[in-house]
Amino acid sequence: MKTLKSILLVNLLLSFMMIQSCEKMDSEKTTDTGILPERFKVDIPNSISNSNYTSKSFKSATENDTIQGNAIYGNLNTFIAVGEASADIVMHIIAGIVIYNIDEPMSISFIGDDDNRTKNLVVEEDIEFSDRIWKYALTISDAESEGNVDGGKALQVFWNNDPIEGIAIIKPYNCDRIKNAEATEAVIKVEYSELRNKNYDRYMIVEIAGFPMKVERDGLFAINTLKMFVGKNGDIVDVYGNSNHPYAKFFTDKTGYNWAFVASGFDNKDIAVAEVGLPSNTLDSDNRSVILKDYSIKNVLTQEINDWFIETIGIKADSTSLSGYLKNADAPGFFANNGFIQGGTAPSDAYLPLLERIKDIAPFNPKAINDLIIEFK
Repeated sequence: MKTLKSILLVNLLLSFMMIQSCEKMDSEKTTDTGILPERFKVDIPNSISNSNYTSKSFKSATENDTIQGNAIYGNLNTFIAVGEASADIVMHIIAGIVIYNIDEPMSISFIGDDDNRTKNLVVEEDIEFSDRIWKYALTISDAESEGNVDGGKALQVFWNNDPIEGIAIIKPYNCDRIKNAEATEAVIKVEYSELRNKNYDRYMIVEIAGFPMKVERDGLFAINTLKMFVGKNGDIVDVYGNSNHPYAKFFTDKTGYNWAFVASGFDNKDIAVAEVGLPSNTLDSDNRSVILKDYSIKNVLTQEINDWFIETIGIKADSTSLSGYLKNADAPGFFANNGFIQGGTAPSDAYLPLLERIKDIAPFNPKAINDLIIEFK
């Protein structure tokens, strides 16, 4: 059977995401943020956001030419971690520009620490964006590129402070032309709100688009777009969304999959529940049942395995082969502090409230994520 050791590899997309050049770092930063927002992120429980998963568990999960369910569920940890890291970048940049004591509209220029290019920083009041008026807006641009189609924009943040809510858009290439030389079209967007709605105390929506992919470097499961909602209500965090993998394939030559997921976890118990669908990334549907049931891990991989057997030896896979390859592929998946532990049956009653919660949330339309574009004002 075809091995997945070589293709179930993920580019974390963090090498060029960990940018520092949009801010001038200083050892004497103050904790007073002035008019800048104090927070811009909802933390995700470690049980379902773990960027180290593939470095350990993924190898053992895919060795011996098997594709056990923990390989699929385990990769979800990594994709969610990519989204969370994007939100971390916003906080990193805000922390960096605090040194400018931004407490009113202003305009300054500075030299990027890494690419030594001039950056312009402008703060304005009462700015319209995304069909509403924001109290403040901050824009950082690469001065020499302001005549380009993207305006040379490296960062835009629109926000209110009472309650905190806002939208941040980052283009890493315009932050640092050296470190992010390959990411010429990559854009990150984070929406954050503490204005209680959507049945959450606070929430964030993370989007990434245009991420560069090299199959020989990043593997067939590299991400180019992602959209993820994270909402916190009390001690429960709900996460749902989709990551897009244009070159992904399992056993046959069929390519292009969407990791569609819903998850819920406790932030104080390190346990979580998730359900994952593997629809085509061109599927045009927002129907939860279609995305997560019709294209469940078990259904998709069963079809892929049978198709491979038919193409290779002319018959479907026998039940023994299927049961081995689909170990832990049942939905939902259950997670603890070290990530995925099993699929199908809850390890304990502690998971039952989370099981109920994921029934009411759904991923986004896979095709919409495949076609995702993020634009500055």
